[in-house]
Formats: sequence, structure tokens, C-alpha cells
Amino acid sequence: MISIRSVSKWYGEFHALKSCSAEIGKGEVVVVCGPSGSGKSTLIKCVNGLELFQKGEILVDGVSVNARGTNLPKLRARVGMVFQHFELFPHLSVLQNLTLAPCRVLGRSSQQAAKKAEDLLAMVGLGDQKSKFPAQLSGGQQQRVAIARALAMDPVAMLFDEPTSALDPEMINEVLDVMVKLAQSGMTMLVVTHEMGFAKRVADRVIFMDHGEIVEDRLKQDFFENPATDRAQQFLSKILSH
Repeated sequence: MISIRSVSKWYGEFHALKSCSAEIGKGEVVVVCGPSGSGKSTLIKCVNGLELFQKGEILVDGVSVNARGTNLPKLRARVGMVFQHFELFPHLSVLQNLTLAPCRVLGRSSQQAAKKAEDLLAMVGLGDQKSKFPAQLSGGQQQRVAIARALAMDPVAMLFDEPTSALDPEMINEVLDVMVKLAQSGMTMLVVTHEMGFAKRVADRVIFMDHGEIVEDRLKQDFFENPATDRAQQFLSKILSH
């Protein structure tokens, strides 16, 4: 579903991604972890063209992200993205946030879009919040709305860029529960997160990055029980010790 082939990216002189390669199959859940500044968010943003890269290739469901003729808005409509900050439209109700893109981009009728939106809000536990505005919701509720909004476009894959890092501890689990449900439904997911409990529960594989490189790409059990590199061992000893 997602093929990352020898991708390199520079910000001026700074080499942000160094020949990164990975394959994410249909229905796979892959967690990307590593220290701050290791290139995790940059890599995931390259997958749907939010960040441009100078070398290599990324294919999403057979479509090349960086090919000259690729329609990036159309591609992004098929790849859901959930950010650290919720990026909801503050002047629109929850329901309007979910129906705007399906109507404008997919050409759905307002009735079709509203029915789909209501089903998705029920799925994320917010069926009774559709008339509220984002400012009236908690951070965890807003992030669940953001997930539902991405799903409203019927994506072939979902990208998550540290979706719980801006939340209060009490709200993290309500978002992770939705992500677990989504993973169990068979959605292809690429998730940048430090939530190792989530990784242990639902990830098929773990990609560990450091200094712009993919240092390890292992099955979940292998990564946690027997990391292959000293750098990954150091990272895990710090992040799992509390």
C-alpha cells in the first residue's frame, strides 16, 4: 500500500532524511518511533506530499507521490492524515467539519455526507456532539473528530503524526482506543508515536529512526524483546523504564 524507496530530504544544508526505505502492506499497522529530531514526522509528511523530498520515490497504492503529473490533492483525499494539533475549522460545527471535504472533493450530496459523518461520529463515541463547535470540546474529543474527518474521505491508508502528544494524560486513552478499533478493522496505518503500549498492542512492525535514518524495521515482538542495535536498546531502556 505504501512503498518508501531510498528517500532523502534536505532543508538547506541539513540532511533530514537519509536514504529511507520501507514497505507497508495493505492492512498493516506500522509504528514509527525514535528520539525527537530523528525525522519521524518529516518522513510521514513526505508520504502524502506535505513535505517535498529531493531523492527517491514514494508510492501510495501504486501512485507516485513525487511524479510530476501526480494530482496531490486527489492523492491526499485517499490518504487520511491526523496531526498533533487537531487542525479543525473553528467556525464550523463538528458535523460541518466532517461533511465539507466529501461534498467539495468527492462530490457527495449533503445528505450522503451527513449520514456517513454521523456514522463515523458514533464510531468514535461522539454521536451526540455533532452540533457543537471545536472550542466546546476537550482536546481528546477534538482529536477523535479529526480522526472521523479523515475517515469521511474513505482513505486507503491513515497517517498519524504524534496524535496524542498534545493531549492531557486523561484524554490519551480515548484517542488510542479509537486508533486500536481502527487498526482492528483492517485499516493500513503508519503511526508516529511514543505510546509504546499502543505499539505493543496493535503494531505489526516497528520502524526506529535516528538522525534521519531508519535504523531498525522489525516485527513488533522482535523489536521490543531483542532490538538489533545499541541505539534502539538505549531508546527503549529510557522510554520503557517509567
